[in-house]
Amino acid sequence: MAGLTAANKLYTTPGLNELLDVCVVEGGNRIGGRINTSEFGGDRIEMGATWIHGIGGSPVYNIAQHINSLQSEQPWECMDGLLDTEAVTIAEDGYELHPSLVDPITNLFNKLMDFAQGKLVPEDEIDKPSNGGKLISLGSFLRRGLDAYWDSVKDDIEDIEFDKLRKRTLEQGVFAMFENIQRTYTSAGDLEMLDFNVEKEYRMFPGEEITIAKGYLSVIESLASVLPAGLIQLGRKVTKVEWQPDESLETENGTSNKPVKLYFGDESIMYADHVIVTVSLGVLKQAIHQDSGMFNPPLPNFKTQAISRLGFGVVNKLFLKLTPSTHDEEYTINFPCLQMVFHQSEPNPKIPWWMRRTANLSPIYGKSNVVLSWFAGKEALELESLDDEEIIDGFSKTISNFLLNSKHFKKFCNGHANNSSAPSSFKVEKVLKSQWGTDPLFLGSYSYVAVGSSGDDLDAMAEPLPKKTSIHSNIPLQILFAGEATHRTHYSTTHGAYFSGLKEANRLLHHYNCIDI
Repeated sequence: MAGLTAANKLYTTPGLNELLDVCVVEGGNRIGGRINTSEFGGDRIEMGATWIHGIGGSPVYNIAQHINSLQSEQPWECMDGLLDTEAVTIAEDGYELHPSLVDPITNLFNKLMDFAQGKLVPEDEIDKPSNGGKLISLGSFLRRGLDAYWDSVKDDIEDIEFDKLRKRTLEQGVFAMFENIQRTYTSAGDLEMLDFNVEKEYRMFPGEEITIAKGYLSVIESLASVLPAGLIQLGRKVTKVEWQPDESLETENGTSNKPVKLYFGDESIMYADHVIVTVSLGVLKQAIHQDSGMFNPPLPNFKTQAISRLGFGVVNKLFLKLTPSTHDEEYTINFPCLQMVFHQSEPNPKIPWWMRRTANLSPIYGKSNVVLSWFAGKEALELESLDDEEIIDGFSKTISNFLLNSKHFKKFCNGHANNSSAPSSFKVEKVLKSQWGTDPLFLGSYSYVAVGSSGDDLDAMAEPLPKKTSIHSNIPLQILFAGEATHRTHYSTTHGAYFSGLKEANRLLHHYNCIDI
């Protein structure tokens, strides 16, 4: 998104073609990066970026609307079930939780997040976090909020359906479910890794969150459509970037050379006046290792320290196509939008550990037989290492545990199942998973501000090289940086990547005294 946005802006700016030859080099065999629209079971799905996070002011929404990508005749991953008020919350022993237990914890978690994000004035039961001047994480803040809630209701009349310990255990499980949803939002393997104070700098667009009917890739293809054939070079993995940090550029044969030299995996070389680096933060983290040699000379300390301090996590998606285990042609599977509450102590040993921090399992639309679940952190990495049979076995054991005793499961299987045979009324036909963590072109999914880092590190990520030491410096722009991890308030998003690409293109326009249109 960042690279193609920059290329689009530079190529379409009147008069700039007379000054610059724009070229996009892509290490993979496709455009899109962490945007990768695909198909599964006849439905359009997203292996990577999925949501437009708010439509008010979003450039991604504006492009999708302009190219008529928001509606499609082909079924797509619209996730309308997540907005369904009939979503079912079930504990791992199969006990369906009543809204009277779930709703107060839901409201509490949302209230705590609103406060953390600066949307809510603190009340008595949510004191402003103070940890003796020490750094505090979002995870610590949330758990303190839960403890404060329990203290505030300890004198209430006990629920006649639960003893105190049982109710407290279920509430803790519901709270953990929302924490796990937040892990997939942020890509942090644990919310203890997220810096609390920076949370309120993050910005969301107003309006609903939606998916793109014709696929996220349609937005990317629209940006690339103005670029002539050959301008985008696929399969061109850069192995080294040589640059010249001082004012005396090296010369060859007495002639000043272009300051940046790119080395590729096929041993070819490209010379450039400027390069906009849009690789992921995960790739940059690998590049700053002493034995990497990706940048020569190595990146300066202010840049490497920012790269080191910021967080970059792994989020993966798992799609499963369900088919009836009966030959009855009228038999259909109406799988619920299932919210899973796992016991935080004494876990069921039949459920694999990598499933235990999965928050929900939902059809990708309406009554689709394709269901989706999200994984983050070490569970997401473990998912990448499992073969299909192991995934199917783990999923089947988990669902059997959750739905075997559910009094509502009969309606999910069109009335053909009884309580004793419900989980065996369908089988998993095939699975599809993303593998962002082990893909060498990405090494993860998206960035977050970790404890010990700050918004200043995001700004440092965006600083071009060589860094100007004064306003009178004559050092030319050589390496520019774009991507979601370079945007202070919209990091982790495709629109953040878009804004960053536009910013670096405009930086070059100003460098050449071109009009910023």
